[in-house]
Amino acid sequence: MSRAPNYEFQEWWNKQREKNNLDPFQDNSDQPNSPSFHSIDVDTGGGGGGAVSVEKDRARSARQLSWVWLLRFQQIAGSLAWISNGLVILVRTANRRIITSPRADSASSRLYRVIRVFLVVVILLLGFEMVAYFKGWHFRPPSVGSADLMGMVGIVYARWIQIRADYLAPPLQSLANLCTVLFLVQTVDRIVLILGCFWIKFRRIKPVASVDYETNVENGGVDVEDYPMVLVQIPMCNEKEVYQQSIGAVCILDWPKEKMLVQVLDDSDEVDTQQLIKAEVQKWQQRGIRIIYRHRLIRTGYKAGNLKSAMSCDYVKDYEFVAIFDADFQPTPDFLKKAVPYFKGNDDLALVQTRWAFVNKDENLLTRLQNVNLSFHFEVEQQVNGVFINFFGFNGTAGVWRIKALEESGGWLERTTVEDMDIAVRAHLCGWKFIFLNDVKCLCELPETYEAYKKQQHRWHSGPMQLFRLCFVDILRSKVSWAKKANLIFLFFLLRKLILPFYSFTLFCIILPLTMFLPEAELPAWVVCYLPGIMSILSVLPAPRSFPFIVPYLLFENTMSVTKFNAMISGLFRFGSSYEWVVTKKLGRSSEADLVAFGNESEPLMRSTSLHRSSSDSGIEELSKLELSKKTAKPKRNRLYRKELALAFILLTASVRSLLSAQGIHFYFLLFQGISFLVVGLDLIGEQVS
Repeated sequence: MSRAPNYEFQEWWNKQREKNNLDPFQDNSDQPNSPSFHSIDVDTGGGGGGAVSVEKDRARSARQLSWVWLLRFQQIAGSLAWISNGLVILVRTANRRIITSPRADSASSRLYRVIRVFLVVVILLLGFEMVAYFKGWHFRPPSVGSADLMGMVGIVYARWIQIRADYLAPPLQSLANLCTVLFLVQTVDRIVLILGCFWIKFRRIKPVASVDYETNVENGGVDVEDYPMVLVQIPMCNEKEVYQQSIGAVCILDWPKEKMLVQVLDDSDEVDTQQLIKAEVQKWQQRGIRIIYRHRLIRTGYKAGNLKSAMSCDYVKDYEFVAIFDADFQPTPDFLKKAVPYFKGNDDLALVQTRWAFVNKDENLLTRLQNVNLSFHFEVEQQVNGVFINFFGFNGTAGVWRIKALEESGGWLERTTVEDMDIAVRAHLCGWKFIFLNDVKCLCELPETYEAYKKQQHRWHSGPMQLFRLCFVDILRSKVSWAKKANLIFLFFLLRKLILPFYSFTLFCIILPLTMFLPEAELPAWVVCYLPGIMSILSVLPAPRSFPFIVPYLLFENTMSVTKFNAMISGLFRFGSSYEWVVTKKLGRSSEADLVAFGNESEPLMRSTSLHRSSSDSGIEELSKLELSKKTAKPKRNRLYRKELALAFILLTASVRSLLSAQGIHFYFLLFQGISFLVVGLDLIGEQVS
């Protein structure tokens, strides 16, 4: 059956022919910009049935067209409603967090003012460049000589091109080249560390202990009298969420009770927290554990002052080693039996550091990204430095120190907020050696909110700069070899603590956006994309399960560069915020489960003694007090971070400029990096506590 003739197309074609005055049967090849038509054959058909078919076809086409447009309008309306709803939620979230955001410190305010001025400049430059774009000057920019024909705007734009080419682009290009060189040096250092880690795994290199305390005494193992005296310290401050699990884990350590003493060093200024911790200590005392509770009335020196005060006790001289655990750390029962044997026969060994394992590494995106970073730190940095140079920075917890080494190195000092790194550097300069045990893990908790993580990173990056300024002369005057001095100064401090946050922030947050507005200064695509990609792949290798998060990890590390850069500057120039110690808040994710586990493991101990159960033995009373304190506490809220938001708008503005210039890789990097800053600035990463 033949197809019905399409009269609608014929009428449309006749109108177009009359409009353009063209004859389809006439050759129009001589006329410019006119198509050449030779013939059109339209089958008009015959009979009256054609008119009926035309009417049906017209009706069917009209209905189909109306339904199509109705569907499109519905899709557009849905998209607009989704966008408007998202904007409303975004504005409400920003407004709520602006109201609840605390005042920033002086150093942070200075940096924010600089970033805000930078934001105003790039917005003005973008407006100027958009005017030039719509005038077509992106194809052929005006020169100073020909700008008179283009009016005042052309003259100003021509002068601007001359100024940026002669005066602004050269210093920016020099700074970009410097940061690129630093980036390459950092990449080489990371590659060397990865190769060292592969070599350790290939040759199966690991420390060997000369004694095995895990062998049963009945099977001819080590006699109880041969166990050394170990002091276990738990420094804490207002740790009401995790104090029970930490004390419980330490009290069930598999070590002769007469050879171990537990010190709970409480710096809490909250009375209810003090009472809870004291009741927990009394509970374990009634179970036969040698544990004491110490509380300082004046919290001077923070954690360093707390440890220093505890080491001044007279009974410390009876102990040979001291194990330190922060309040959220949960050592396994065989921790001491795995760590202490390495001291036997190694009289020059000062520290045995174990690896951290995280109970909440899969809780949210923030904890997953932290796990990537810390896995590289322990698996690669700590292990390689421990094997090849017998030195690394003490992590402040989950380690065992020889008390003699602490005393000969000067003990705990209160001069910085990184007392753990301070004592490690001083012990290394005195000739002591360190061992890292990668196969011995101690459970702990990662900060789940961005506020807690940000404060932790600020202390971790401002403290090393304080320490470097204080001990630089001591390193030069020390009696260690020049190779160890060079390692301390150039690798341990400068490259990994100063250069890394400097080039990361300067290159990706300052130079890259500026090169979009000063195209005479060029940043190659391999610096923007390929080199960061290599660095991210190397960082994720120790945590292969985190490979799906490699792109968020890259973007988040660049986002954190503003916090690390600000902390580094604060510590280097002794701003007030560099001496601030804020305890990293924990949520106690595994507290309830650990309480049950500790109760089960301690039941045999309870049955073997004739001690009476205290009123708080089951933990019900402590838990009820804890829940009551949680209800009466001030509710937490997510914050708004001004520096991150300002940098987000800077990067997004630069991405628009990059789009106008059709720079593909730069545009995508700026766009996604700007979105990353926006998400972090609105505190939309990590645990939402509002």
